[in-house]
Amino acid sequence: MSDPIATEAVIIGAGPAGLFQVFELGLLGIKAHVLDSLAAPGGQCTELYPDKPIYDIPAIPVCGAQELVDRLMQQIKPFGAELHLGEEAVELKPTEGGRFRVVTSAGTVFDAGAVVIAAGVGSFQPRRLHVEGAEVHEGRQLHYKVSNAAALHGQRLVIFGGGDSALDWATELAPKAAALTLVHRRAEFRGAPATVARMRALEAAGKLNFIEGVAHALRATETELIAVEIKCADGSLQWLEADQLLVFFGLAPKLGPVGEWGLDIDKRAIKVDTEKFQSNIPGVFAVGDINTYPGKKKLILSGFHEAALAAFAVQHHLYPAKKQFLQYTTTSPAMQKRLGVAAS
Repeated sequence: MSDPIATEAVIIGAGPAGLFQVFELGLLGIKAHVLDSLAAPGGQCTELYPDKPIYDIPAIPVCGAQELVDRLMQQIKPFGAELHLGEEAVELKPTEGGRFRVVTSAGTVFDAGAVVIAAGVGSFQPRRLHVEGAEVHEGRQLHYKVSNAAALHGQRLVIFGGGDSALDWATELAPKAAALTLVHRRAEFRGAPATVARMRALEAAGKLNFIEGVAHALRATETELIAVEIKCADGSLQWLEADQLLVFFGLAPKLGPVGEWGLDIDKRAIKVDTEKFQSNIPGVFAVGDINTYPGKKKLILSGFHEAALAAFAVQHHLYPAKKQFLQYTTTSPAMQKRLGVAAS
């Protein structure tokens, strides 16, 4: 555990709503730290559909999901928010004086005046290989992401999946592996057509093998995985010797630790009011897809609106004696100074 980091606000979630929350708090002079279990900001936009076109952002006829995230990151630069990526918030507890103790999976501890939960549909966890004994080999010979590609060179690899991640790594590693087999339950793939074409070309050249099927069993010694059995589409069984298994079945959202924090939850979403977007715990707010209220619509646009109102509520919670004024970025010298656009 680290020494607590004192901060005005902690934002849990670095998707569009969480990033825009940084902006709205920043306009009011409130600094925030941002946590996300994913390794990059953007939430679903970055992790699941970075190339998906979005058409309902005001004044932007169309932009890619990753482009939207990139624009939001540019927009929050003036406020110097610290991002703690690859760190899941695992603990949130009220402390004396109305503050909160927030602890991450990496042992980072925050002493926060307010908390805004912008966790989307929850933290994303990899869909796992459901074969008996698989969990024993996780992190050693069974991987749900590639942390060190060079360590896989010269190895006998079996890759499971039919999306972009599986195809990208299959085409990247096939020329460098001792042997590589791609396994997918269907002959059709969800990946980009150009990547599928490259995979088929490598298959035709004998650089990789493709099997239509699913994992059926593992063979291992007491300490080492040595082979995986594939149940093929025709019902036959085939053993493949393997040094490493790479599994890319996508990510599944889970509410995770959020459900253990004493929040009023309805159908995996945090109940909030529509004035402050505050939860049943004073000082804990929720914006974006993680919240629910009468008439809730799960739109990025709605999350932006919620973040704007929540920012004023956070300011009032932190500084109840401070008078609030609605200021405009076009005319407010204070806001323009915070944005770094004030005239010299």
